[in-house]
Amino acid sequence: MLINAIFCFLFAFVVAFIISPIVIFYCKKLKAGQNILHYVEAHKSKQGTPTMGGLIFIIGTVFGSFFAFKENYTFAIMAVVIMLAFGLLGFLDDYIKIKEKHNEGLKVYQKIVGQVGISTIIAFFVYNYVGTSIYIPILQIPVDIGVFIIPLVILVFVSLVNSTNLIDGLDGLCTSVSFFYLLSFVMILGLGLENLNSVLLIETQNLITVCCCLLGALLAFFVYNGYPASVFMGDTGSLAIGGFLSCVAVFTGYELYILLLGLPFVITSLSDIIQVAYYKKTKKRVFLMAPLHHHFEKKGVNENKIVIIYITITILLGVITYSLTSYFGS
Repeated sequence: MLINAIFCFLFAFVVAFIISPIVIFYCKKLKAGQNILHYVEAHKSKQGTPTMGGLIFIIGTVFGSFFAFKENYTFAIMAVVIMLAFGLLGFLDDYIKIKEKHNEGLKVYQKIVGQVGISTIIAFFVYNYVGTSIYIPILQIPVDIGVFIIPLVILVFVSLVNSTNLIDGLDGLCTSVSFFYLLSFVMILGLGLENLNSVLLIETQNLITVCCCLLGALLAFFVYNGYPASVFMGDTGSLAIGGFLSCVAVFTGYELYILLLGLPFVITSLSDIIQVAYYKKTKKRVFLMAPLHHHFEKKGVNENKIVIIYITITILLGVITYSLTSYFGS
């Protein structure tokens, strides 16, 4: 499995790296430029930067996955399909923004309906075919929650998809945090392989291999998305990432690990929720600007430094969680 995973990682990286200039060229030709919100003054220079760049790592992942599967690859196929489904939803949002020349795409209710619709399909798939147990983080103790797995799966998808969308506010931020989050998740999944039956073992191995495809594609995309970004992933990319990461969690019963490994995602969403709720009640703001990374920008922290801090935190969370799981969960 290791050799195949490394090959898929490298193949997806090469595909994504090669097509990046092509995608960027056609995005520019089609005038698919990002419209910057008027109140994000620090980002005025980014006006017109090509968006919908998420197509780069989506295509890289899809091509890499051609070599990823053995037998029993339902989970892996589903993860790729759901990534494409959420990517399509994000693509529609980006397309409307570009066509109408403003930063508002799909209506909020349209996004939610789409997200809940896709999530509900997956929730019933998990309930009927994957199982109803989730693992307690670190201890690796399974707990059967029965039918409650359905609302939990929907909550995971809607929360994580919107979190990856919200954290995509600085050059390379969503790309890098998602990369190290997924890398940590894959390493922790590897710890539990010995406890799986033969069918689930192959399913999970294939899922891990597809994760390596996305890791390779994200790394290639970061070359062009890192500061200063030559291309933005857009909702096409951020929603696709959120959908894929959610699949990996719910297909393995590791939903609760999101709270540990994905703390930057959680804090990003919470900062936005707190800001909106507090402002509606008091007409005052808790943060200078939400989500939290924009608050730091307003405080004068360099954009690149903010991204580095987020990367460092994500890596530390991964190292700590992996170490504790390896020690207590074995």
